[in-house]
Amino acid sequence: MWILLALITFGCFSTIQAGGNCISVLDECLQNDHEWTRCYEDRIATCILGRRPLPNFYRMMVNSLKEVEMGPTDSHKVHIPSSALQRSRTAKDTDNVLVVITVINSAYFKVGSPQSKGRTALKPNQTEQSQHSLLGQTVLVVKAGSQDVNSLEEPIKIIFKQDGQVESGICVFWKQMYNEAGNWSTEGCTTSQNGTDFICSCDHLSFFAVLVNPKLSVDKAHSRNLSYITYIGSALSVFFTVISFIIYICLQSRRPEKAISLHMHLTGALFCLHLSFLLCSFWVWMLKDKEEDGVCRILGLVLHWSLLATLSWTALEGFHLYLLLIRVFNIYVRRYLLKLSLVGWGLPTVTAVICAIFGVYGKHSLKLKDAENQDSGSQICWISSQFQHGPVVSYITTMAFPCLVVVCNSCMLGLVVYKLQAIRRPLQYSESSSGCKKIEKEKRIRLWKDCAMVLGLSCVLGLAWGLATTTYISLPGIYIFTVLNSLQGLFMFLWSMALVCKSQSDNNSSIRDRSSQNVMMTSFNN
Repeated sequence: MWILLALITFGCFSTIQAGGNCISVLDECLQNDHEWTRCYEDRIATCILGRRPLPNFYRMMVNSLKEVEMGPTDSHKVHIPSSALQRSRTAKDTDNVLVVITVINSAYFKVGSPQSKGRTALKPNQTEQSQHSLLGQTVLVVKAGSQDVNSLEEPIKIIFKQDGQVESGICVFWKQMYNEAGNWSTEGCTTSQNGTDFICSCDHLSFFAVLVNPKLSVDKAHSRNLSYITYIGSALSVFFTVISFIIYICLQSRRPEKAISLHMHLTGALFCLHLSFLLCSFWVWMLKDKEEDGVCRILGLVLHWSLLATLSWTALEGFHLYLLLIRVFNIYVRRYLLKLSLVGWGLPTVTAVICAIFGVYGKHSLKLKDAENQDSGSQICWISSQFQHGPVVSYITTMAFPCLVVVCNSCMLGLVVYKLQAIRRPLQYSESSSGCKKIEKEKRIRLWKDCAMVLGLSCVLGLAWGLATTTYISLPGIYIFTVLNSLQGLFMFLWSMALVCKSQSDNNSSIRDRSSQNVMMTSFNN
């Protein structure tokens, strides 16, 4: 009896030494820096399960002649074909195979510089922050049998579920080289997406995860800050567009210019845009959550029309610069302003009326998530969220059209800079022979004036709309876009004051700076 007790005790002691307690396996293996994943794979098959079950840890004997489907968590599901289970057992094993599936935190995986330069290895600059870009910050561990399983003809399938906060992802596994730092790799894995689920099909067993491109979300606190910035900026824009319009009227009465007339139309469109935005925000605040009315639809139409009008006149400002700088300075265009007005006001009107006929406008809801991942929302009178083809209308009129305008006007601004350099170059050659400090000072002043003019033209040409691309990248990009575009009326006021100062300096000076004057104060003959 004592011999039997000794054998049992020795056997239990040996088992504990070989596998240890499953709770402490991860901590013990992490002490081996580079080889901890190999240690973990070996130990989870032989460790001792305590009385209290481990969360997200599943270990069981399964029949290798049958496929296995298991979900360790609500966000993970694993399907192992019978061919993979048969490959995992040795000739001495029975038909039953031990399968272990568990989920661990991705913070344990320290990405190093990969030694292999194969095509499927991820680049270092893509993986330095990969532990912060893994779906759910979790890694799924799948182990079966005692044999290494790879190059499977029938791959295993792993489903990673997510809540729609990521736009794209790629299935990866942890590739551990001998005595080296590991790295995430896509070798042997393909990625497909079914709605919000990522489906990984891999020809081997390993540590699996999904490297994702997270969708930038704005929580409730930042949404409130951005709303305050937008409301205050739009109110200032309404005030300054009125003043700018009065200034342009005075300039036009004193010295008629086609460029000033275009500025007046653009200022009027900006006034309508910011005023209608404030009215839409105020009116939807007055309505109940599920309430719809005709006033909200009308305000949504006016806001959409104002945005299209602003973009149209912004594009016409660029077209005007094109005729000034590319064609000839004194070209004759019959009823030039009338034709521009038909485009600047007519095109938005036709588009808005067509959208109204099809019932596009109404209450638009924005879904937000706060710091506790709780849903919240914000509403405005705009393109209705209930309209079936609303995303298509929004994409064409608020993404494709502004993108086209920004690209064209950016080319025009680049042309202005080129023309300025071409005009300045002869002056620099003539002044280079003399080292007078006064000339150097005038050159610095002229450079500052040119920079100010280019910056002012950037606002007039609506290049701030191009910053919409930064809103998909980072939260600071959203703040920059919001500040610059909500203060468009202020920028138009500063541009009008620059024109006033330019006009006064030209009247008071006998020597005029023709290079800047040709860009800022040139008109067509009727």
